Amino acid sequence: MIPDAGEELERALRGALAGFSGTVAIEEPIGRPWASVTFSGARHSLALSLQGTGAGAAADAFLDGLAEREFALRGHILADIVLVGDKRRSDGKDVRLVLEALTVVES
Repeated sequence: MIPDAGEELERALRGALAGFSGTVAIEEPIGRPWASVTFSGARHSLALSLQGTGAGAAADAFLDGLAEREFALRGHILADIVLVGDKRRSDGKDVRLVLEALTVVES
């Protein structure tokens, strides 16, 4: 059985922020089926919320090279991930990143 792509994506995103000592929350996750002639998968939209000291720096480090970063997803490949929104509190302790991603089933 192939693991759920949305759950795998959330696990991988949390793993990428494992060094951040504050709170990491995944908000408003939405997954929609997607297919092309040769691939099937899903389009994902979600908000990644970071709260605590160093949230701004952790978000910057996470975003650095995001499009080229490899994320390990069991049963899936992350074909694309982009930042579509970035909202930060002025003290750098509260960051909300809105991401969109495309996963395809690994064949």
